[in-house]
Amino acid sequence: MLVPLLVALHYSPLHAVATSSLSVLITSLSGSLQNWRMGYFDRNRVLGLGLPALVTSQLGVYLAGRFSAALLLYGFGLLLMVNLFLIRLRQGLEKQANSPSPPTSASPPVSASPQFLTLARIGTGGIAGLLAGLFGVGGGVIMVPLQMLLLGELIKVAIQTSLGVIIITAIAAVLGHTVQGNVLYYPGFLLGIGGLIGAQISTRYLPKLPNQLIAFSFNGLLIILAIYTFWQAWQRSQ
Repeated sequence: MLVPLLVALHYSPLHAVATSSLSVLITSLSGSLQNWRMGYFDRNRVLGLGLPALVTSQLGVYLAGRFSAALLLYGFGLLLMVNLFLIRLRQGLEKQANSPSPPTSASPPVSASPQFLTLARIGTGGIAGLLAGLFGVGGGVIMVPLQMLLLGELIKVAIQTSLGVIIITAIAAVLGHTVQGNVLYYPGFLLGIGGLIGAQISTRYLPKLPNQLIAFSFNGLLIILAIYTFWQAWQRSQ
């Protein structure tokens, strides 16, 4: 969601995407370090998704440099709209996980073969890496539902794993964009530090707010950002 903000501050879409990757890296480090300290960091799960993401993130960086500014913004706006669907999907999966008889451990889909699970990990991590390089996003909103649907992971495990994968994808994306000269470090560090502060504030106050209010506000923000992004894309295509 940092890309529309940077575009509004008159940075080019490509610089906005690259700088957003740096901010995502900074903010994701905090969550993963906390998980590691608490013993929730599963290296095998993270690497299973993160290694494919290393490859596809560079493809995303390459495509971002080849796309026009308008096409990049149209794609980002579409991603915001897809997020609305994925958030609803994730909420539905959470309700299933919190049903009276939730599963006691993560289990893959029925009849899933080892080959299927391997392909599912490659595909899930690959999508996350591609989006990180192309749009400067963490990819957690896409990874978590896919991890739950395809890999049979519980919601908490999926979130903890996705945070570790986001670090890998963000590092790869930042390095790729740095080689291309697209990263603006000063704005990126400021936004990253702001994200860390915001995360601490939200952790303290969000639990006190009604879930319906939070969902309505977040969905409304996504719609507003999508409209603004499409408008900026249309202006650049004229």
